[in-house]
Amino acid sequence: MDAILIIVCVLAGAVFGAAAGFVLHKIVAGKRLTDAKEFADRIVKEAKTEAKALKKEIKLQAHDEIFNQKKEMEKEFKEREKEIKKRESKISDKEERLEVRSEKVTQKEGELVSLDKSLGKKERQLEEKEERLEELSLEQEKKLQEISGLTVDEARQRLLADIEAKVRHESAKMIRQIETEAKESANRKGREILATAIQRYAGDFVAEQTVTAVTLPSEDMKGRIIGREGRNIRALEAATGVDLIIDDTPETVVLSAYNPLRRQVARMALERLISDGRIHPARIEDIVKKVEQELDVKLKEIGEQATFDVGVHGINAELVRLLGQLQYRTSFSQNVLQHSLEVASLCGIMAAELNMDVKKAKRAGLLHDIGKAVDHEVEGPHAVIGSDLAKKYSENGDIVHAIAAHHEDVPPKSVLAVLVQAADSLSGARPGARKELLENYVKRLEELESIATDFDGVSKAYAIQAGREIRVMVNSDSVDDDKTYLLCKDISEKIENNLTYPGQIRVTVIRERRAVGYAK
Repeated sequence: MDAILIIVCVLAGAVFGAAAGFVLHKIVAGKRLTDAKEFADRIVKEAKTEAKALKKEIKLQAHDEIFNQKKEMEKEFKEREKEIKKRESKISDKEERLEVRSEKVTQKEGELVSLDKSLGKKERQLEEKEERLEELSLEQEKKLQEISGLTVDEARQRLLADIEAKVRHESAKMIRQIETEAKESANRKGREILATAIQRYAGDFVAEQTVTAVTLPSEDMKGRIIGREGRNIRALEAATGVDLIIDDTPETVVLSAYNPLRRQVARMALERLISDGRIHPARIEDIVKKVEQELDVKLKEIGEQATFDVGVHGINAELVRLLGQLQYRTSFSQNVLQHSLEVASLCGIMAAELNMDVKKAKRAGLLHDIGKAVDHEVEGPHAVIGSDLAKKYSENGDIVHAIAAHHEDVPPKSVLAVLVQAADSLSGARPGARKELLENYVKRLEELESIATDFDGVSKAYAIQAGREIRVMVNSDSVDDDKTYLLCKDISEKIENNLTYPGQIRVTVIRERRAVGYAK
């Protein structure tokens, strides 16, 4: 029973607890529902408030945007309106100009119509006059035939013969006058070109000579060069092809050879052996080979530098090497390479004055003496040898001819050949360029002045312009104006008979009378 009672009590407690829990749950759920409704109402209220504010803000933005767009559209409308007005103004201006042109065209059409009418009238008058002239001409021909007894063809032939004779005479006179003027103009222009070339070229005076003496540090070195039983000197002469002259000259050895390159190789080898101190046949052969290789490279560099200085390119490598050899070749103490550079420069200057090809002229001037590089090995004039070399290495035909003709070995047939001749003469004949010519130049000036001062009445004489002009001062008391002209002629004739000179010499005789007084 107790167990049943306990069970009943437990069941009753469980039922009561469940009922209480249900009631409590319902109360809590109701409260939560109420809170949720209140929260939802509050959210809805806030959302409505924010929606109203956002709506107002959107409306304001929309109003602002509409206002801004309206302003922009009004501005754009005004600009377009202005542009339209400008176009209308331009169109109206064009219409006015077109109207003015139309009026002018109409006016010119009227003038042309009236001019056409007047021209037609004049044309008819001219036709009538031509017909009248033909009639008169026929009448005159008939009268002339009756008077002269000649037909029209006979009279025409006689008239043509007379006109032909007169025209031939006049044309002969004109041709003679043109030839004289052309010669004078050519001489004057030639002198101007030569003077310009000389003035524009500023070359150094050349006084270079072939150096064949090698200085020794001491007299003992001569014995070392000769060697035991002369083996060293024989080895050096055999390797270089140069004769060594060892005499009583103190501390000096003289090298003798016709070939300038061999002489240069011997000098360089000997100087190197002297500085090194080891002199024996094997060492001599090695040094000579090295010097020959170095000199070959140096020759190419010298030739390339010469072509660069002149501004000429595309020359065959062998010709460039031969140009380098000219550095060790002299002519009357003038270095041939320096002479060739001068001739190239002078040729370029004169070619520019004559509107010729300057580069071709410089090329011909640079190569004109190329034959001198090998003239000790090949028989014949160096001009012909040089032209053969230029032809062999595919130089232009004009350049080959200019090289061959620069010493009249062949007659010059082109202006370029004459230019090379002139430039060669200028480079070689200018005072100081060559030793012998300098002495002749000074002697000629002295003889020139002496010839002038030998005449009676001459007080002073001055040779100027490198001996191409002489100014003679005469005593005004013993020589009058008429005798001045005779004296000038006599001096000119005596100079022609007694002196040898290139070109011509201008003789100017000056007679001056001065009256000096003093006012006190």
